[in-house]
Amino acid sequence: MSEIPVAGVPASRLDGLTSWHADWTNLRVAVLGLGVTGFAAADTLAELGADVLVVASGGPDERAQLLNVLGVALVQSDLSEVPAELAAHQADLVIVSPGFHPDHVLLNWARAQGIAVWGDIELAWRLRNKMGVPAEWLLVTGTNGKTTTVQLAATMLASAGYRVAPCGNIGVPVLDAIRDPQGWDVLVVELSSYQLHHLPRTGPGALQPWSSVCLNVADDHLDWHGSAEAYREAKATVYFNTGVACIYNKADAATLRMVENAEVREGARAIGFGLGVPGPSELGIVEGILCDRAFLDDRFEQALELATLTELAGAGLSAPHVVADVLAASALARSFGVDPETVRSALVTFHLDAHRIEVVALHEGIHWIDDSKATNPHAADASLASFDSVVWLVGGLLKGVNVDELVRKHASRLRGAVIIGVDRLALRDAFARHAPLVPVFEVESDDTEQVMPGAVRLAASVARAGDVVLLAPAAASMDQFNSYAERGKAFNQAVHQFLGR
Repeated sequence: MSEIPVAGVPASRLDGLTSWHADWTNLRVAVLGLGVTGFAAADTLAELGADVLVVASGGPDERAQLLNVLGVALVQSDLSEVPAELAAHQADLVIVSPGFHPDHVLLNWARAQGIAVWGDIELAWRLRNKMGVPAEWLLVTGTNGKTTTVQLAATMLASAGYRVAPCGNIGVPVLDAIRDPQGWDVLVVELSSYQLHHLPRTGPGALQPWSSVCLNVADDHLDWHGSAEAYREAKATVYFNTGVACIYNKADAATLRMVENAEVREGARAIGFGLGVPGPSELGIVEGILCDRAFLDDRFEQALELATLTELAGAGLSAPHVVADVLAASALARSFGVDPETVRSALVTFHLDAHRIEVVALHEGIHWIDDSKATNPHAADASLASFDSVVWLVGGLLKGVNVDELVRKHASRLRGAVIIGVDRLALRDAFARHAPLVPVFEVESDDTEQVMPGAVRLAASVARAGDVVLLAPAAASMDQFNSYAERGKAFNQAVHQFLGR
């Protein structure tokens, strides 16, 4: 490789930074963002002796104070232009937090200056050997189901006695996991499309996962990626350089195409999962039994039983899209050597997180269910398909995604709909075109404290015994709430208040 300077540092030095024990001292690094990811990057680099400047539009005061203790400089501005302090820092490297759009003014500036840009995942991969022999990585991405699949796989691995950490987009930065003093055998890493966008497919910063899965792909985050093609291309990166199993969804042909087009390590196998009868090298369901025909020698003639649908129902895992997540997680765990009985025992004791198909109340024959985690049409589609008669609470920040097909597909199962959020016009128009006979109500208030009480009252006015009142917004929450969790909590509180509980 040629010695082309990158903001004063030879490219060979950056290429050589592939170990915690490499020489990171005095490397000038700019970290963009002071969220969980940005702080973890700054903290890590400061520990390594780098000269770190954090540039952010805001962030919790306690993080800013901790940066000062760490000796890390902080510049806060609206980031509409390059701060003078950033230009003066003469950064050798930029670490970007996932929220920065690819065409952000600071990233355009870095590229124009010839400064290398890494995401936090690439940095963590390069540093993964701090505690000795590095953990293997299992990668999980997809439009929906990532967190559930990560938690399921991690539970199975832990039940088998492995030291395992679920991390990444699930909430625990990978940089924190690789620095944990106890060390790990395996990391189950949830990756968003934002994080995958910044990952190289080749070179010293390219991940080499043990196994990987893309659960599904549907239009999402188009405002960030710019197109559906760019979004899918980012997701496809998850399979590159996989060593053991590239796990794909038989019901989503796009995931198989990703596997077929990925450059993988010798010996890696394509493993399918689906809700039907599995063929060789697949996981699926036979007469109510989850079966593995992938991770056994005689997979052409035999199958291994993992669990039954009845057992999954007892653990609250019976919704079809959740069963798909169970199969994907089982494939990850089986690829790492977890035996079938351990998979089963982990499943029967597992419970979904809050705000994921969570039963809030059953009153007078009406189920009130919180699936606030359904933040896009693909997730809402799976949620709606789980029930026969629904009063649907829908809306929020649509992120440029079209909802017409979602409304058309489920019009026949809707008792009524209650629209919330800022993007109400698109939803009103979709119902008018594709579900004109469905009663549609609208919460016009933008007062966070009034949105859910109003929505619950309207839903109750149309719901009948046997119905499900379902919060599956098909949209992000940041227009009116800080997170999907806050939105779900507000729904829970409003339901209990309305029912007098």
